[in-house]
Amino acid sequence: MLHQMARKLKQVGHVASTVDVLHDIDEEEKEYALGLHSERLAIAYGLLHTPNGSPIRIVKNLRACRDCHEVIKLISEVYNREIILRDRVCFHHFRERGCSCNDYW
Repeated sequence: MLHQMARKLKQVGHVASTVDVLHDIDEEEKEYALGLHSERLAIAYGLLHTPNGSPIRIVKNLRACRDCHEVIKLISEVYNREIILRDRVCFHHFRERGCSCNDYW
């Protein structure tokens, strides 16, 4: 499911933002590392195990990175899902390529 999500995101024009990845690795490895963030794993699991159209709820104790925030906005549109993410700072309600936080960072 992670590979399918990555393919669909590339089709709609997503380019990974690796600015926040601080490891000393090349760009391809940074993009791969971003693809394994916990939010994306939780969304992939939710897409596999919930009925189409039902919301996906995620709670985590760390702040979501900028790239994951952008990716979740795209996923909400591509898969036609409402995604509710509670991170360390606030609630994010993603729907149709938008977020309730108005991209506050």
